[in-house]
Amino acid sequence: MTTRPRIAFLVIATAALLPRWGWAVSPAPEEMAESRRWAAARFEGRHDAEPPGTDRPTRDDEPFFSFRYDGKPSAEVLKTWKCQRSNRVLDDQRTEFTIVYTDPTTGLALRLVGVEYGDFPVVEWTLYFKNAGQQDTPIIEDIQALDLRLQRATDGEFVLHGIKGDFYSAESYEPYRLELAPGAVKEGAPPASSGKSCDGPEGWPYYNLQMPGGGVILAVGWPGQWSSSFARDPDRGMRIRAGQQITHLALKPGEEIRTPLIAVLFWRGTDVARSQNLWRRWYLAHNLPRVEGQPQPPVAQIQVGGAEADIAHVEGFLRAGIRPDVCWRDAAWYPLDAGPHRGKDAWLNTGTWEVDPARYPNGFRPFSDWVHAHGMKFLLWFEPERVGDPNSWLGKSHPEWLLPGTGSTVGDLLNLGNPDAMDWLIEHVSEMIRVQGIDWYREDMNGGGPLPAWRNRDAVDRQGITENFYVRGHLKFWDELRRRHPHLRIDSCASGGRRNDLETMRRAVPLLRSDFQFPESKSVVEGNQGHTYGLSFWLPFQGTGVYTYDPYSYRSFYLPSFGMGGLSPENVAAQTKAYDECRRIAPTMLFGDYYALTPYSRQLDRWIAWQFDRPELGEGVVQAFRRGECTEASLRCRPRGLEPDAVYVLTNFDVPGATEKHGRELMDGGLSITIASQPGAAIITYKKKPDAAR
Repeated sequence: MTTRPRIAFLVIATAALLPRWGWAVSPAPEEMAESRRWAAARFEGRHDAEPPGTDRPTRDDEPFFSFRYDGKPSAEVLKTWKCQRSNRVLDDQRTEFTIVYTDPTTGLALRLVGVEYGDFPVVEWTLYFKNAGQQDTPIIEDIQALDLRLQRATDGEFVLHGIKGDFYSAESYEPYRLELAPGAVKEGAPPASSGKSCDGPEGWPYYNLQMPGGGVILAVGWPGQWSSSFARDPDRGMRIRAGQQITHLALKPGEEIRTPLIAVLFWRGTDVARSQNLWRRWYLAHNLPRVEGQPQPPVAQIQVGGAEADIAHVEGFLRAGIRPDVCWRDAAWYPLDAGPHRGKDAWLNTGTWEVDPARYPNGFRPFSDWVHAHGMKFLLWFEPERVGDPNSWLGKSHPEWLLPGTGSTVGDLLNLGNPDAMDWLIEHVSEMIRVQGIDWYREDMNGGGPLPAWRNRDAVDRQGITENFYVRGHLKFWDELRRRHPHLRIDSCASGGRRNDLETMRRAVPLLRSDFQFPESKSVVEGNQGHTYGLSFWLPFQGTGVYTYDPYSYRSFYLPSFGMGGLSPENVAAQTKAYDECRRIAPTMLFGDYYALTPYSRQLDRWIAWQFDRPELGEGVVQAFRRGECTEASLRCRPRGLEPDAVYVLTNFDVPGATEKHGRELMDGGLSITIASQPGAAIITYKKKPDAAR
């Protein structure tokens, strides 16, 4: 019998679990030892990394992935296959391990590629299945890139921490805490018709599983339809499984498929907030995209038309003292008029990826040249997967490249698993980047999702093959664009923030974390406060836009990527202030440790507050919001990460001057924040005095 896990929505780490102070988050020796033990046992096949009798949550001799081949479990068939191991140093902090299993009968080769990190307690791996034989393979099915059993101690329970995915809602990214008692099962996946990796209430592919003494953070990197399950046994055990949701397929000679990427971070202790900051630091060090070795910095953006006549629009921002980093041209710049969608929906008529000569006779190059001359970058929106216009170039010229549309796709889909289609797309978009002077390639994917179109293509003995080839093609497309254009940056968008899994985030950043940003959306301001609260545990870089001009509203949208609506005499002062304030705190929000200072809530009678802290620089920021029905004018919260004996200079953006307080006073007695307006917002920065050590 399966029991339902107990669920509570609240701050991820309560004050009772947290130390009163601490400085820079860094891996503990026992965490690095746990990671080393894992790599030695699972990747190298050694079982001598720990002394005999050591109490560990996992057994070194158990498999950590699974599948069935010709009806037999992998644990059985792999015993009869040839196994070869090798390794190589990738760089100063990463070692790659390769294990190749080969079936002597059918020629199927299973290649596991794992990576151990030397500066963080992290391992990761991906499985590749290739038919090296002359005949179709038997059926390979139920491939689980992660299939792991854990055993907890007797003095506590498994607790799963995570957040919801994006689904155009104030509830998107809401954090949860689930205690998994014996018999409980927690499953996760995007919605049944989706195929977008971060879609829906159960569609967030990142987890933090806490157990007595520590835990593991798990990430599933798959920009498609993944699934996961956390199943408690009747005793002290837990089985975790994750992979592409459906695989039941035979491989033809020469074909290869892969699994999702699995990443595991080991942590020890009881401080869940610290573990999440360990994750943020690993993410920034090894996942956030880089150009010329430098990580993606914060971005201030404005929306533009892209024609030469639009230069005056940008000049208006410059005259106001607003200097954007990115000039963003969104949809509807291609030929639109021949498609089935009309009026405000005409932008859905995609499939001819050429600049409309009627509206842009000189293309975008004159505009992008001017943008570059003034120290800014040019972004252009694409949606290459969806062919919304059957009369478009793709619809007419290459129908054989298309997957027939369904009720969820808003048109046919360009099959990125088709080599000819992929080669054309790479060449065509790459040439547009060169000719039009594009610095940012923004990729969207609208509609309910590609999953039904993928599965409709599959034969009964090829279930999952279309999705697998498609996902591999999509990742190859981005990799090749980045290889050909080393300065290119990619913005990931799929109806907002619905495709931000780890594989995607290694190549792109989400300038827009959700389409839930427009003033007419119910609870949009408090909802975006909640988005920042929940998503900051996982993605240091995130962005949104705001179209209302009072401080309570626009401060609720400050992020490493920030933009506002059109400039007018009525809002120019508000926009100037908002862009300036956000630019002052955005680097701390991106590169700092994150701490929730209040419980999560969207209720209008509550406060919500959080902190970003950069201990290496001795600085940080606290953001606090008093909502419209909250009768309490003051909040006392306890910042974290400060040095007890240091003196900090505190600056409230709304109060002239500055104050000084010791770190111990702030962390023990708390920081008192008063907001007279209802609703209202406060931003308080702090900086350690250079001579403040006592």
